[in-house]
Amino acid sequence: MIGLILFAIALVFLFFGYSVAFTFAGISVIVGVLTLGVDLFAFMPYRIMSIMENTILMAIPMFVFMGIVLQKTGLAERLLESSAKLFGTIPGGLAISTIIVGALLAASTGVVGASVVAMGVISLPVMLKNNYHQPTAAGVICASGTLGQIIPPSIILIILGDVMGVPVGDLFKAAVVPGFLLILGYTVYILILGKFKPEYCPAMVVTENKRDLLIQAAKDIVPPLILILSVLGSIFSGIATPTESASIGAVGAMVLAKFYGSFSFKNINEISLETVKVTSMIFAVLIGATAFSMVFSYSGSEYLIEEFFLDLPGDKWTFLIIAMVAILVLGFFIDFIEIAFLVVPILTPVAIAFNIDLVWFAVLISMNLQTSFLTPPFGFSLFYLKGVAPKGFKTTTIYKGVIPFILIQITVLLLVLLFPEQLIFF
Repeated sequence: MIGLILFAIALVFLFFGYSVAFTFAGISVIVGVLTLGVDLFAFMPYRIMSIMENTILMAIPMFVFMGIVLQKTGLAERLLESSAKLFGTIPGGLAISTIIVGALLAASTGVVGASVVAMGVISLPVMLKNNYHQPTAAGVICASGTLGQIIPPSIILIILGDVMGVPVGDLFKAAVVPGFLLILGYTVYILILGKFKPEYCPAMVVTENKRDLLIQAAKDIVPPLILILSVLGSIFSGIATPTESASIGAVGAMVLAKFYGSFSFKNINEISLETVKVTSMIFAVLIGATAFSMVFSYSGSEYLIEEFFLDLPGDKWTFLIIAMVAILVLGFFIDFIEIAFLVVPILTPVAIAFNIDLVWFAVLISMNLQTSFLTPPFGFSLFYLKGVAPKGFKTTTIYKGVIPFILIQITVLLLVLLFPEQLIFF
């Protein structure tokens, strides 16, 4: 029961807002030393060294760097403005352009916070100026910003690939169709809303010449699209590993910044510092989670969990339903990184025992964790948007706006759960 007590204590501390990395590490050391002895941690330095030498995880800082370059140099702003003018003339067009740009940013960066903040700063004021229904505007921005969780190159897919021992390239391929279904689901919902509730998402008045708009849109959209295709195409074709393609993306983002005239060494310095902060947070959590998993495994709790699920009626489907519901509920209260490092290592051996395809399982988890960004009361996308929303924009307004998109995400998750062979490229 040592591992289960450790798990319960960690959850309590996380609910009270304590630092994730130090909660994992501190509680693991205290509980491990008191119950299993200090010798348990003799191999910890070697585990830390293996983390730092892991070439797959090297992709994380480069993809983070790529995303922050697009945000800080104004490239995301150009994308949003051009797309808004292209699609804004139809009811819901401005919201659809936000979804499309959210997908492009997701495929460029994999960083949710950067996408939500960028679109909150640029798109939300335009929506409000065009008399958009406030909850609808908030929901569109939060939902499209979280597409970075599932659309490659997703940071969470890289983390899950390492935690579950699955090739990251396979996860990227498998996530393409589910990601497209989410984009399609969001777009169809907005089109239906524009048809039956046009006052919720009215059309924009665009005065520019259509030809000029198309030329400007091509200048703003095509170069980032080439960068996305270069990054993902190099992975899918087998030309480059995810780590090598991440370096292509990082360099390509700087080339784009230079192309648009927004490159400066001052910007690169700020972007590098921000990248170091985000990357340090992720790796600190990973090291703390390694200590946690050591205590949990050596206490025998893995076998206890495995036996519990194997003895349940309903075979693998009971396990999958319980696992998905548990992750969904935990997502209401704790961050996706905590779930990835705390819960996934416990569930993975059980999935292997049931002969569940780990690529499919990882995609299901990733889609579920995407929902955690939207679920009140602690969905991170809600707080990202609240932080950049105009004064007087209520948190309850954001909560109301995300509900339809949470339902869309759960619907697509169920489709992927029930029809894996049709929707997942293994």
